[in-house]
Amino acid sequence: MEQDNKPLKVYYSIGEVAEMFNVNTSLIRFWEKEFDIIKPHKNKKGNRQFTKSDIDNFHLIYHLVKEKGMTLKGAQVKLKQNKTETENNFEIIMHLQAIKEELILIKNHLG
Repeated sequence: MEQDNKPLKVYYSIGEVAEMFNVNTSLIRFWEKEFDIIKPHKNKKGNRQFTKSDIDNFHLIYHLVKEKGMTLKGAQVKLKQNKTETENNFEIIMHLQAIKEELILIKNHLG
């Protein structure tokens, strides 16, 4: 997933969420149906409006399924049994990846 420094919005469209994770909107709808931690608001037209919390949950699901290779069922069980621990581990991984990227930049700058 790409990290952008765009200003935070209150709601994101399904297209914006799909673009953040470089996946199809159909996968976003599918994960919404499969994971009860995703609860988008719907506007008067019925369009999904995802919050920052939904995006964070998608990021967690993306990490478990796409990056760690877990099955949907495995990810669902992990999030039901240990959501807080899973979130904490994911946050640590993200911090370590950021540190690694920074160290690589420093190495390249010095090299």
